[in-house]
Amino acid sequence: MTKPRRPASLGELIAAGARRLARARVHFGHGTDNAWDESAALVLHAVRRPGRSVARGYSAPIGARAAAAARALIEERIRRRVPAVYLTGRTYFAGLEFRVDPRVLIPRSPLAELIERAFAPWVRATRVRRLLDLGTGSACIAVACAKAFPAARVDAVDLSDAALEVARANVRRHRVGARVRLLKSDHFSALGKARYDIIVSNPPYVGARELQALPPEYRHEPRMALAAGRAGLDSVRIILREAGRHLRPHGILVVEVGNSERAVRRAFPRLPFTWLEFERGGGGVFLLTAEQLRTVA
Repeated sequence: MTKPRRPASLGELIAAGARRLARARVHFGHGTDNAWDESAALVLHAVRRPGRSVARGYSAPIGARAAAAARALIEERIRRRVPAVYLTGRTYFAGLEFRVDPRVLIPRSPLAELIERAFAPWVRATRVRRLLDLGTGSACIAVACAKAFPAARVDAVDLSDAALEVARANVRRHRVGARVRLLKSDHFSALGKARYDIIVSNPPYVGARELQALPPEYRHEPRMALAAGRAGLDSVRIILREAGRHLRPHGILVVEVGNSERAVRRAFPRLPFTWLEFERGGGGVFLLTAEQLRTVA
């Protein structure tokens, strides 16, 4: 008589998934940076376990149907090269959970660390009354800023109607609709003469050559959230030209430009950028004050 097969444990499913992902050489970089974490995110989603309680349940047996769903999700990740976050529909930014799908870029910015610190030491949090999130996408930056500055109002703009639909859902989810205003706008065009204490942006900054060389996972993200012309500077140039008119005295502009940092330095050699460092890694983020921006106004 054949002995019944022992149900796989949660830990075994995650380990097996990690081995499959490593062998397939998928690209990590949309919320995780290694096969184990990627597998854990997918398996936990498939078996409907909360991710933050995983350490307490590695030995828990998983039913056959749930285990099959987990293996199938790992295989879909490999076959289609879809970022795991698009398969699970959720991710975390600045300690907050957000719903995302291919209508928006997957949140992964080091700006989260700066927002968690309420932009210290660059501003006094008690004086911040208005913020602008330029190119809001999923609204992760806007919502996180609203949480970090509970007395402030946040304008969050995007040119994509589809992205704004996702943003609205996340604003409702976090119950900050009274203080976060979503607007369709091409950069500053719909903002009139509004001025802000902080303007923060994770704009498109990928150049044409780099865009062509990106791993397949990036092709699932909206192109308009990545592509920024031949050198990756199309959006950054507009921001640097116009942001000064929308900053209050002593206000700051914070922009992530990622791998385009060198191109930004070359294109604007006279601007006194402060390039920020992050304890949790990441870079390519500059800061300019309202006073410094007057040189390009």
